Amino acid sequence: MKSFKVADFKAPLMEVDQPTPQPSGTQVLIKVKAAGVCHSDLHIWEGGYDLGHGRKPLSLKDRGIALPLTMGHESVGEVLAFGPDVKSTDQGDLKIGDVALVYPWLGCGKCATCLGGDENMCLTSRSLGVYCDGGYADHMIVPHPRYLLNLKGLDPVTTAPYACSGVTTYSALKKVEQHFNTPIVIFGAGGLGLMALSLLKAMGGKGAIVVDIDARKREAAEKAGALATVDGKAPDALEQLTKKAGEPIRAVIDLVGNAATAQLGFDCLTKGGKLVIVGLFGGGAPWALPLIPIKAVTIQGSYVGNLRETKELLDLVRARKVPPIPVTTMPLSKANDALLALQKGALVGRAILTP
Repeated sequence: MKSFKVADFKAPLMEVDQPTPQPSGTQVLIKVKAAGVCHSDLHIWEGGYDLGHGRKPLSLKDRGIALPLTMGHESVGEVLAFGPDVKSTDQGDLKIGDVALVYPWLGCGKCATCLGGDENMCLTSRSLGVYCDGGYADHMIVPHPRYLLNLKGLDPVTTAPYACSGVTTYSALKKVEQHFNTPIVIFGAGGLGLMALSLLKAMGGKGAIVVDIDARKREAAEKAGALATVDGKAPDALEQLTKKAGEPIRAVIDLVGNAATAQLGFDCLTKGGKLVIVGLFGGGAPWALPLIPIKAVTIQGSYVGNLRETKELLDLVRARKVPPIPVTTMPLSKANDALLALQKGALVGRAILTP
């Protein structure tokens, strides 16, 4: 088994060769066919988050992430073996040879939150590729068959991002679904932004105005069906948003999550509007506190999505034939290059490692 691990923050990934693990208990061994390279991987590799306002950065060590770590939480693989404790009722529609998407956002599995179906919100996270080894490898262990969603013919490479950018944007869009009859605003035209555009259309939304400081990414958003785009650095960005919306803006999804996008997102909302923050770029909250009650604005965080939403998403993709986001395939051996390209903003869409 070959894997590429974070051995030290900001250092090149370490190539590791070791015996291929065999599944025990309820585990499942898969042969990885595709692994997306996500912006969250970049935060893990860099070792922390900027909290702004002069605060000490939040280190990954403080969050309980131990090194060495095999990243990769957007994984698709072929089922090779089930552990000895896996029953036929556990397997569902899975059998040896099937290709499945890995749901990575695992919790303890025992608390009220997990038992209620929201493992992604568990206080004892065991997320694959974050706290436990993930898909930057040619083989991977999944704790239980329930976390494997049969692709049933969907393309592994273009489906892999649904495990993070897909379910993350789907969950965020559901939080503003009541405003789909008006244009919403989306900050960020990377992999998540392009995914959000395709899902918004499939979910019946009127459309979105996309804000990004990169002209190439704005062009990609326009090709993906954005109603309009705005350069977030333009001095009249707020006026452009108001004009291009043509009506009060009631919903904003911030897929970047820095002080500038949070401020512009807040400012463009009408009274009673909703700002959903997804991105983890970093920084401090920029809003004047009195304006929050004066505008009666709701500010909500959205963290990935649960297993139920991931299943809903794959059903939506099949039923509506949702077009995939642009992807760039790279061999597993180029995992370092993929991270550096993402760091430099050189990728449009998603880099996918193919072992």
